[in-house]
Amino acid sequence: MDVTIPSDPSAIAAVRRAVEDLGVAIGLNECAVGDVGLCVNEALANVMRHAYGGARDRSIVVRAWYEDGALVVTIRDWGNGVNPASLRPKRYDPCEPGGLGLICLQRMMSEVSYVPQADGGMLLVMTKRKQGNKESECCKPQPQPRAAAPGPGRGGARTDRSEHGQ
Repeated sequence: MDVTIPSDPSAIAAVRRAVEDLGVAIGLNECAVGDVGLCVNEALANVMRHAYGGARDRSIVVRAWYEDGALVVTIRDWGNGVNPASLRPKRYDPCEPGGLGLICLQRMMSEVSYVPQADGGMLLVMTKRKQGNKESECCKPQPQPRAAAPGPGRGGARTDRSEHGQ
């Protein structure tokens, strides 16, 4: 896959779907495909927001291919050239919007690297290795909080009072 898109957020979904389709075609499991799709989404949004400062008319080149048991995705921009790996990590605050893109990339992809380009842009290289049928951490069922036992005033069984002469 090799595509050039404008730095317009409306272009993200089609690229994400194309990369996910490639992941399915090469045999990544469902969770791995979701991981890659989310990371492509986040990486493109970061380029648009941070490297291009919200400009919607700049070019981004996305390439994806299968190599040595892994899906490799590259995202090339001609933005400000700031290497996200060189920034001091920000403490995640769930009350503030954003801030999860780099965390997702580091936790969901097998390898992530940023390669500064001579012209000032950046090349992001993300790799997701096939794990056979082993599911990645994101697919492990999370324990659900136990609901309080139903009772009076707590959504218990409802009766039709007319049946009981009330």
